[in-house]
Amino acid sequence: MLGGGARAETVILVYGDSLSAAYGIAREAGWANLLARRLAERHPGHRVVNASVSGETTAGGLTRLPEVLAAHRPAITILALGANDGLRGLPPAHTARNLEAMIDLATRRGGRVLLVGMRLPPNYGTAYASKFQETFTRVAAARKVPLVPFLLEGVGGNLALFQADGLHPAEQAQPALLDNVWRGLRPMLAPPPARKR
Repeated sequence: MLGGGARAETVILVYGDSLSAAYGIAREAGWANLLARRLAERHPGHRVVNASVSGETTAGGLTRLPEVLAAHRPAITILALGANDGLRGLPPAHTARNLEAMIDLATRRGGRVLLVGMRLPPNYGTAYASKFQETFTRVAAARKVPLVPFLLEGVGGNLALFQADGLHPAEQAQPALLDNVWRGLRPMLAPPPARKR
């Protein structure tokens, strides 16, 4: 319990897969940790909880989410799941239902959601890749939540910014991922406190 007029920190939950869990690099170098640092500098009073799990699908995320929400009670959830659904060729309608259910769970608890979109490489077929990408736009519109169109904007397609597997962004790509998320998150944050002169 907080005493002496101390204020509770506002929790921002990062809820994603290996792209958010800093797979293959030092956890401190991942974009979620870089977000925590940026918030400490520009918007103190926020705490980032990274509950991302490598390999997570939207179905797995939906199963885990009630417990994670109860434990952390986030004011904002950055929902960055779906990539593994696409890589497994799961039906986009299945992904959409799970994303919508997770958004509903978070908002029913009084939080807000920032949805982070993904795209697939062209070798997955134009028709499927297009439907997959549109899933995030449709879900964001249906649930009236802000959308980051593509987590890997400015990174995807540049192999120099990826680890040897060609799937996971390298350490030098993480600031770009942070900037992509920040563009969506920044308008959701309260103005920073005025500095005393």
